[in-house]
Amino acid sequence: MPIANLLEGNRQFQQIGFKKHEEDFGRLTHEGQNPDILFIGCSDSRVVPDLIVDSKPGDMFILRNVGNFVPPYKPDNDFHGSAAAIEYAVSILNVKDIIVCGHSHCGACAALYKELGDDEGITHIKKWLEIGKGAKITNPNLTQEQIYTETEKASIVLQLRNLLTYPKVKERVGNQTLELHGWYYKIETGKIEVYNRTLNSFEALP
Repeated sequence: MPIANLLEGNRQFQQIGFKKHEEDFGRLTHEGQNPDILFIGCSDSRVVPDLIVDSKPGDMFILRNVGNFVPPYKPDNDFHGSAAAIEYAVSILNVKDIIVCGHSHCGACAALYKELGDDEGITHIKKWLEIGKGAKITNPNLTQEQIYTETEKASIVLQLRNLLTYPKVKERVGNQTLELHGWYYKIETGKIEVYNRTLNSFEALP
């Protein structure tokens, strides 16, 4: 899509979309944001959080990165963008729920099974993908497509575990002021499957 189309889209948004939510934007401008939910999703252009759950401005604090990965807590003096967003949502905004939303046909999960080479243009991608290695599946009875699907779901569970390495997340989950959720979004149908911890499986919404 050309940049000019995006600018034209903003003009249309000012005339239609903004008008629809003008009261919300006015309130949020003066009162600040107070979302109940941190949504951790993939940067994939086919996954649009506000669109797939029909949310309004101010409803969700959204973190998007490659693969909807959650880097384990690492208390060093370095740059940690995703970790900073998680800490801000949990410690400053005091969100009540965190959703880790993976999706079908995820390029990051598929890349876990590929040799990416030594191109310096993907140095950070290769390092980032290490976060997902624990989700890799080894099952000769599955097709490649089935392996990718199972990996996408296993990665969601892995990222939920990684969230618990953050001291404040673990503390608030422990005192029941914060709840973690795993979602699997199917691009081809628009449907969401929800992770059931008791059964260790993903179930379709009724």
